[in-house]
Amino acid sequence: MVVRESGVPGLDRAAVKQVVAGMPATDTRNPDYFHKVVDCQWACPAHTPVPEYIRLIAAGRYTEAYLVNWTSNVFPGILGRTCDRPCEPACRRGRVEDEPVAICRLKRVAADNKADISGDLPKAPEARNGKRVALVGAGPASLTVARDLAPLGYDITIFDGEARGGGMIRSQIPRFRLPASVIDEEVGYIVGMGGIETRYGQRIDSLTSLLSDGYDAIFVGTGAPRGRDLDLPGRKEAAANIHIGIQWLANVSFEHVETIGRRVIVLGGGNTAMDCCRTARRLGGDEVTVVVRSGFDEMKASPWEKEDAMHEGIPILDYRVPKAFLHEHGRLTGMVFEKVRAERDADGRRRLVPTGEPDETIACDDVLVAVGQENAFPWIERDLGLDFDRWGMPVVDKSTFQSSLPNVFFGGDSAFGPKNIIWAVAHGHEAAISIDLFCQGASLAERPPPQVNLASQKMGIHEWSYDNDISLASRRVVPLEEASIALRDVKIEVELGFDQKLAYAETQRCLNCDVQTVFTTSLCIECDACTDICPTDCITFTTNGTEEDLRSRLNAPSQNRDQALYVSSPLKTTRVMVKDEDVCLHCGLCAERCPTGAWDMQKFLLEMSHAAGRVGCARA
Repeated sequence: MVVRESGVPGLDRAAVKQVVAGMPATDTRNPDYFHKVVDCQWACPAHTPVPEYIRLIAAGRYTEAYLVNWTSNVFPGILGRTCDRPCEPACRRGRVEDEPVAICRLKRVAADNKADISGDLPKAPEARNGKRVALVGAGPASLTVARDLAPLGYDITIFDGEARGGGMIRSQIPRFRLPASVIDEEVGYIVGMGGIETRYGQRIDSLTSLLSDGYDAIFVGTGAPRGRDLDLPGRKEAAANIHIGIQWLANVSFEHVETIGRRVIVLGGGNTAMDCCRTARRLGGDEVTVVVRSGFDEMKASPWEKEDAMHEGIPILDYRVPKAFLHEHGRLTGMVFEKVRAERDADGRRRLVPTGEPDETIACDDVLVAVGQENAFPWIERDLGLDFDRWGMPVVDKSTFQSSLPNVFFGGDSAFGPKNIIWAVAHGHEAAISIDLFCQGASLAERPPPQVNLASQKMGIHEWSYDNDISLASRRVVPLEEASIALRDVKIEVELGFDQKLAYAETQRCLNCDVQTVFTTSLCIECDACTDICPTDCITFTTNGTEEDLRSRLNAPSQNRDQALYVSSPLKTTRVMVKDEDVCLHCGLCAERCPTGAWDMQKFLLEMSHAAGRVGCARA
């Protein structure tokens, strides 16, 4: 007898089971599902809701856009100029054309155009919670911890050997990229909240001594303060004109160094090397050359950092290994380099081998060594029970940032080595949660869940509360100060930023990836209208199967396995709707075309949780 429970005549029970077997229906209740679809926010270590603040900028609501940023990344004005932009390579716009949305530079637009936000920031409550926390170092990780804990009634003390807060933000990023006024403003927002004592100019020389002061918790955010050196022939003899990059940048920032020789070699291929060469260019270096061991494309510096250096007339020579410093009577005269090429051995491992060409000599008056940074903890005694690994790094839990001493936490570069500001901010948020839980006597594993909101954007049958037109315009170029002016002074900011007109044009390139296509199986009549109108063929109605099988049968090639397939529960014909999230442009045409409303455009907003402060203190 033929069973009709599937709704399809002629299919027996065994056939139905065979048809519907395969991938389970997508659980869109899991916050990580749609969060991952918002590629830019997923890639941001602090998980800033990027499309949300871009729409606010488009609407001219700059203050609100700034506050969205401030909640998650803490330093919008600073990061809008200096962020390493992990969000941009992930931007879905890069799948439509060559260039992603200028997310980082739009962040600066919010900072440059906001109104007075002092009344919008949280303040420390008058009723304290009785807990004291010491922060060692006044860099971005420590300042983030202070920002999160002060409004919860904690008494925060920040120690730093320098006269002003900011840490590596102030000491290692040149003023032509980041004006001191921006640092002062955003550090000031934090220390001005109340409940925070700053002990600038007071370097911590002993963790034992600090522990004896009775703090309930200690956070170490001292960065990676030691630059690596090169032990080559001639290093000692020519030492007066060979400088460690990060230390030299700090000396320039604090105006201890104001000039450099006419011919300068910068060793290294990271962002610090790019800052060194551009700074040297402004301090008298007429002939500045960057030399790297690796290939140009393998350099650790961000592509735009390399472009900026070359735009200022600085050549980058690759595949050259330094061999010796040349000197005469104690004066540096040049460097010798061996030319190499990259080869792979039988195991596929890459190695550099000599080309056999003659060594190359480059004349110079000064050398800046920017070949890496290291952590230094000479002030932490090794008999405290705080474990270090074989590289001299503290053993730190990657989720809680707690060390083997339960009341000591690490974050930023001091926890896992050199990264960047946005990672330090992310560490600070997580460490603040852990410190808060620790001071409550709660389990550090019980992390508070993020806040999630999913709301329909429907305003009519064919009208949405967001602009879903796909702009075909190319990425806007950020205006620069003229080179003749910019290279004259190390304090003149090079990038002028977008004005409001350019900013609006750039916002229109955002594809609103946080406005999700949400499918309701029970409303679908399988008319296939959505597949007909979809501009990217990202929707397929087909029989279910394994993920590998389904990906092979989609209307558009499924090339990015890191993005999920949105799979419905079985429809009346036992087919399933499969949407490849990697291909979808969130244009909303499927929802406009659907005659039954099975498709809806719903804005997914995820805000990461910060320290909850449940120790009985008054809430700001």
